[in-house]
Amino acid sequence: MSQFHFDPQTYLEMMRAEVPDYERLQDELAAASAGRPVDRMLDLGAGTGQTARRVLAVHPRARLVALDENPGMLELARALVRDAAPTARFVVGRLEDPLPAGPFDLVISALAVHHLDAAGKADLFARIAVVLAPGGRFVLADVVVPTDPADLVTPVDGAHDQPSPLPDQLDWLRQAGLDPDVVWMRRDLAVVTADRPAA
Repeated sequence: MSQFHFDPQTYLEMMRAEVPDYERLQDELAAASAGRPVDRMLDLGAGTGQTARRVLAVHPRARLVALDENPGMLELARALVRDAAPTARFVVGRLEDPLPAGPFDLVISALAVHHLDAAGKADLFARIAVVLAPGGRFVLADVVVPTDPADLVTPVDGAHDQPSPLPDQLDWLRQAGLDPDVVWMRRDLAVVTADRPAA
């Protein structure tokens, strides 16, 4: 998986143009993180920091670790969340790489996991389960393969973009030992929470 074809300066504009309900998707992810204490959070595929900014507004005391393979994206993210998370750590890395050491109370990812193939998604979910603290939550907001082909409205290229059906992803999350729930869905976008049991 390579995201270096994204231009950090135009990425947000591109996402807003290409992804229906981009802002709503981000807001739904942040809302799905609420209602639980969060000391440490991990943002996978952090991009320009839009997701982290929203979630930090919900969890202002959270210590952020943001991972993305594009250093330019992380520089924009650092500038965006500097005031909200002055101690944030920014890690250059791919979703296929070993994850930063946990435990994390919250792991989030928006519009990044669909770049992995099926086996890559299942593997990532298993590794997320390992770094989640007991009682921790993973919130995934991403493009999925909808049941009705007419609902596939987000441009996908079949190479860098490899969305999977939502039922498959829920199965992979369960196989990882997490308890998933679909909390929002519109056409080919979905927000899923996946909780690690507390004991």
